[in-house]
Amino acid sequence: MLEGINPLLTGELLLHLDRMGHSDAVVVADAHFPAWALGARVVDLPGTTTPDVLAAVRSVVPLDDAPALDLMASADGEVLDVQRELAAAAATDSPRYVDRFEYYEVAKSAYVIVRTGETRKYGNALLRKGVVGHPSAG
Repeated sequence: MLEGINPLLTGELLLHLDRMGHSDAVVVADAHFPAWALGARVVDLPGTTTPDVLAAVRSVVPLDDAPALDLMASADGEVLDVQRELAAAAATDSPRYVDRFEYYEVAKSAYVIVRTGETRKYGNALLRKGVVGHPSAG
């Protein structure tokens, strides 16, 4: 155990987050997301929610310049509760909403995908890492 580290941040996940560089992305995905089909590095965190995991990730990862957060747009364009929770967890009020299939293409280039136990649809967030030790514009 490490002191001061959110317990949702496993050793495996911390390793991947540490290895990410500036503008690399982490996807925090719901349980429906095709993580293993899209990602070379996948960390499974069953029993968690995407907002909780995203908040944990943000406790150690600074935001990149905008757009630092991409959310998967719902089919009808409505902003859902889970999406509002994700924006709050990322501490940004300016997420970019991306069409589902475009989102899958963007997610393919993510450094790591974290698949949670989130069952709400469209509960996916792609966060770009900023420069550690510098204030973000996100």
